[in-house]
Amino acid sequence: GTPRRWGLPSRTMALDVRVDRVRCIGSGVCTRIAPSVFELDDDGIAVVIDPEGDGRAAVVAAAETCPTDAILVFDGGRRIR
Repeated sequence: GTPRRWGLPSRTMALDVRVDRVRCIGSGVCTRIAPSVFELDDDGIAVVIDPEGDGRAAVVAAAETCPTDAILVFDGGRRIR
């Protein structure tokens, strides 16, 4: 992969980010915290557009602030949020 700022290949991040479409209410908090990772679709529900778009800290922060806990974050198959 292409080296990132700290010299690590982008594939090392390897986060699996998912949105539970049933739980999501479309508050848009995730799109403000990590706008390169999430967007709201035509139904007003969050979707993942690039799990590495804003970095690990932003993805975790978006998951932590989701009012319905609709964002799931996995690292190497292990759920971290």
